[in-house]
Formats: sequence, structure tokens, C-alpha cells
Amino acid sequence: MKQLELTALSEEDRQVGELIVGSINDDGYLTSSIEELSETVAIEAAHMHDVLTVIQDFNPTGVGARNLKECLQIQMDRLGKTDTLAYQLVAEHLESLAAHKFPDIARALKVTSEEVQAAANFIATLDPKPGRAYSTDVPDYVMPEVAVMKTDEGYAVVLNDENLPHLRISNHYRQIMEDKSTSADVKEYIVQKVRSGVFMIKSIQQRQQTLYKIATEIVKTQTAFLNEGLAHLKPLTMAQVATIVGVHETTVSRAVSGKYMQTPVGVFEMKYFFAPGFRTEEGKDISNKSVQDMIAKFVAEEDRSHPLSDQELVGKLRVQGISIARRTVTKYRIVLRLGPSHMRKSYQ
Repeated sequence: MKQLELTALSEEDRQVGELIVGSINDDGYLTSSIEELSETVAIEAAHMHDVLTVIQDFNPTGVGARNLKECLQIQMDRLGKTDTLAYQLVAEHLESLAAHKFPDIARALKVTSEEVQAAANFIATLDPKPGRAYSTDVPDYVMPEVAVMKTDEGYAVVLNDENLPHLRISNHYRQIMEDKSTSADVKEYIVQKVRSGVFMIKSIQQRQQTLYKIATEIVKTQTAFLNEGLAHLKPLTMAQVATIVGVHETTVSRAVSGKYMQTPVGVFEMKYFFAPGFRTEEGKDISNKSVQDMIAKFVAEEDRSHPLSDQELVGKLRVQGISIARRTVTKYRIVLRLGPSHMRKSYQ
């Protein structure tokens, strides 16, 4: 965020940058696709990609990458290694490289296995998780800003105000204002500062009201999730909530950034509830997180001697009435940190 403040981006683009930075995980990777973020805040994907390009020039080198390939390519680009065999290996043969299929790569590129090995040794010096250099082993503890409690009438939303400062205007300054001996300049100065203080107090109150309204809309939309679990998480975008609450999408993004919600089924980051989704053949809306959960279950239950390919995962989803492209399944599998089928295969 500090690096973002030092850029020459416009205020609007910095707000887009805040959304992108907020979606970067501890490893330094952008966990949401540009398309998903674009749908969430109703900003053109091409425009958002331009801002991402700026962020990918930040330190640590490789931050903001969307996958391992891009992370390594960014690092080699910074080192001036784009015209090397190592760069070609990452760009075209990363999976084979991970499987140590050096002879196969050598034949495909018409080079020696020794040259491939040397390039692989260089690639091994790069950092596959650039964000880890800034992380600690100390566990993070969160204090949820919002609590959702089940009642006889449904779910009630309660804000946790314990960590908010309790501000008021000191009576001391009111006494100074009423003192006839106080000069006009002093009175004018105090009036200005009191106005600023009142504005700050009202801003905090408005912030809490906005957070409450957003949380209420999340609960209304995700009641089935709270009752029945992840499979019932519904698609929801920040633009939808912004329209209902009456604020801009970026206001919703800033309001929920770093905020947590305590629910009867666990504590969740509020951003968790915002995700685009799909419509099943039965006309039911399902979030992409629910689809990812289904993919994870399919892989967990697969026969490791014949692991499911991405195309076979597409087929299993289609049986559930969900029709998505193979490349989407591949993207979700990568997000879930599941290797391709040949890397999951057991030869025992």
C-alpha cells in the first residue's frame, strides 16, 4: 500500500489498486482473477489489468503474479533474462520441468539435457513465494467487526464497537468559547477544530452504519449458506450490494477490506462472501467458491492410479448441472493448489 501511494496513479486508479492489493495472499499471489475482480466492482478488466501491471513492478519482485509461471517470468524479466533458455522453460515447459522430465524437454527444444539442467538450476534460485519474505510465523488473531447471531426470527447482525475510540468534544473548549475574555482569533480557531472533530465523529458513525448495511445485505443473500453450508453459497458482487446500500462499489470494497464476520458456522473475512458464479441447468445460482469446493471433493475422492483430468472434472460438474469451460476448471484447480492429473498419479 505504501508503494501504491508513491505511484503517479490517479485517485480512482489507486482505489482499484487497493482492491488488487487486498486480494494478494501471504505468498504474494493475486488470488482472484482480473475478470472476477472486474465483475465484483464493475470496472473494465482491461483497465484493472493496467493497474495490476503497475503493482507487479513493486517489491518483492514477483508480487501480484497470478500463478507460478507469471511469478517466475516477472523475476526473470527484472533480471534481464527474457531471452534465455530458462525463460523458455518456464513459459513453455513448466509442468515438465516440475516433473524433472529433462530429456523430454531437451528433445522438444533441440538442446542437451545438460543445458536444461543448468537452466533448471538457475530457475531454482528464484523465489516461488515472494511474499513469504515479509511474513512471520506468529499466528494472526482477528477480532470480528461483525457478529451474526441466529434468533427465532432469523439472523441478527450486531456490530462490535469495542475497538472503536469513543470520541467527544471536550467541555473545556466550550468553556473557552463562552469566556468573554477569549479573543476572536482564538474563538475562530477553536470553532474550526470543533467542526473537524465533529466531522470525524460523524464519519466514524457513518462508517459503522455503512458496514452494518453491507453486513445485513450479505446475511440476507447468504442465509442458505449460514443454514446449510458452502454448497449453498450464492453469487454476490460488490456492485449489487453498493446499489442496494446506495454507495459506490469502491466504498463497499474499502468498507469490508480486512474486516471479519463471526457467524454460527465460523469466522469469515467479509470479502469471502463476494464472488461471481454460475447458473445451473436447473436455473439455480451457485458461486464459484461452491464450484471450487466440488472440484476439491472430486479430487479428494478420485482413484489415484487414474486421477481425473481437467476435462473429466468438467464432465463430473456437468452431471451436477454445472456447465463451465475446461480452462475455468484448470484455473480453479490452480487456485486450490491441486496439481495436474499426471502429478497426482500414484504408481504404487
